[in-house]
Amino acid sequence: QVQLIESGGGLVQAGGSLRLSCAASGDTFSRYTMGWFRQAPEKEREFVAAIGRNGAATKYADSVKGRFTISRDNAKNTVDLQMNTLKPEDTAVYFCAATTWTITNSPNAYGNWGQGTQVTVSS
Repeated sequence: QVQLIESGGGLVQAGGSLRLSCAASGDTFSRYTMGWFRQAPEKEREFVAAIGRNGAATKYADSVKGRFTISRDNAKNTVDLQMNTLKPEDTAVYFCAATTWTITNSPNAYGNWGQGTQVTVSS
């Protein structure tokens, strides 16, 4: 099992940027496909982005394509989410997740989750 800790959330104005980071420990990081999900109040958890084990493959939700970039550093056991041109509708708790499956946007495939970090975008 891998343990995940997110950081980098905060309050930002619309149009601004934030960079989230997720640090992994407890298992071989390169075994895992990594994903970012988010959950707004009274809404279901939704897929944001995912990256394959070696970083070559990525997948994004349509709502963030062109604005968010996922990356990973297997030497440092970290996965980042660079968020640009943020919108108020991006406000949510953002979760880092890990799966041994191939790249997927299904939250049910991810068995390891962090505690989440709050991102608030003001208008």
